[in-house]
Amino acid sequence: MELWQQMVRDSVHSVDQLVDKFGLDRKVAEDLDEFFQARINPYYLNLIRYPGDPIWLQCVPDKQELNDLDGFEDPLKEDEMSPVPNITHRYPDRALFLTTSQCGMYCRFCTRKRKVGDSEKISMKQLESAFKYLEAHTEIRDVILSGGDPLMLTDVMLEKIIKRLRTIPHIEIIRIGSKMPCVLPQRITPKLVDMLKKYHPIYVNTHFNHPWEITPESTKACEMLVNAGVVVGNQSVLMKGVNDNAEVMRELLIKLLKIRVKPYYLFMADETKGATHFRTSIDTGMEIIYKLRGHISGLAIPHFVIDAPGGGGKIPILPQYVLHRDEDRIVMRNYKNEVFVYRDVKESKDLGNKIPVEISDKKNGDTKSPKNFKDITEIKMTEFISSNN
Repeated sequence: MELWQQMVRDSVHSVDQLVDKFGLDRKVAEDLDEFFQARINPYYLNLIRYPGDPIWLQCVPDKQELNDLDGFEDPLKEDEMSPVPNITHRYPDRALFLTTSQCGMYCRFCTRKRKVGDSEKISMKQLESAFKYLEAHTEIRDVILSGGDPLMLTDVMLEKIIKRLRTIPHIEIIRIGSKMPCVLPQRITPKLVDMLKKYHPIYVNTHFNHPWEITPESTKACEMLVNAGVVVGNQSVLMKGVNDNAEVMRELLIKLLKIRVKPYYLFMADETKGATHFRTSIDTGMEIIYKLRGHISGLAIPHFVIDAPGGGGKIPILPQYVLHRDEDRIVMRNYKNEVFVYRDVKESKDLGNKIPVEISDKKNGDTKSPKNFKDITEIKMTEFISSNN
């Protein structure tokens, strides 16, 4: 047994452990365990500095999870976009491939908690329908391995999956969505990276949310991946009490670049059942981005997005830098709030007249019919909605 596997076995997970270690009321702990089990491995547990700190909030069950009446079991409608087991196909040229339900640490804000925690292992035979789907759909060129966490698989099983994907000619990119470099960096071993570099291009999307998570151990794990030619990006979730201020986010992003991890996405928290107490306002997120833009390198600034409820996909959200636009010019402000004018040029074609827009109702999934707009910057949504009612 490897060190990381032993650390998973030694995790805090039982009701008794939650009561003894964190002082939870036993009845609350039992209810929480039934709702969404805990797993806090010894490495991540040791990152906690005090009760209720940003590390604690991400991993220790809280009674607020039981009082959440507003969240959704599947806020992104992944199950409805699953043509075969283990595949979610939302975007035209890429697909999500769920390879396990296990994680090295169970995040309390998890969007996929309806699936995560099942102890049953997934065999290659069970994945066959997923492989067949990927083979048949030649438009798919990018596959994201997810779960759970794919790095909970053994090296042997993970290689079987990657090797099989590499037999499909139209699949060019393989991505691995893994929180292991952050929550259990001992999983990143020389043996693992030697295997991965045989199947390039391989990308890893990891998940750091707070600068305290960047330790000598996690730094070493990320450097091992990068040194093996794996491109590593980071996806963070904006969460109340964890990283919902510009200074914390600035420190995290700068530290990520120092360990050669590219900030990729900053997500608004999903409307997930049991996790809405983590949600911040959209204004909080936009204020953070505004305070970062121009003050730190553009390399360090992630795309700030909302993964639209109902399966609408990632939609970028930006502070308003455009003050005015007409046929001749655009008026903008910069990070210092200084105003500038940029003169436009005339194109031979009116390319801005063919932008379809749909309005989606997240409650029932209905969409209103597309409409073309002369200028996307001047869409009046109230007029559009009323005209389609």
